[in-house]
Amino acid sequence: MNKRIYMAELPAFDAAQYLDSEASIVAYLNGILETNDASLLAAALGEIVRARGMNEIAMSAGITREALYNALLPGSAPCFDTLNRICAALGLRFVAYPIHV
Repeated sequence: MNKRIYMAELPAFDAAQYLDSEASIVAYLNGILETNDASLLAAALGEIVRARGMNEIAMSAGITREALYNALLPGSAPCFDTLNRICAALGLRFVAYPIHV
């Protein structure tokens, strides 16, 4: 007999626990960037920041922990300067490539 598994019984997926190397972070972020979804980008950066440590990244980015948290909530629309500062604190930067390569 097969036991039924209900979605509500499954634990929530937390990407942060899998973002344990620079390579995994870059691959994850590149995949998110391909979606062209700004709110998804903010949420993904939030997961990366949680994986690296919210307090440390906030201090390095020169913003408060609360401002960092609010900027990276799903559905938020942080300004480019904030995203750039967060990426710099993470040791990352946005790079443009031609679409048709």
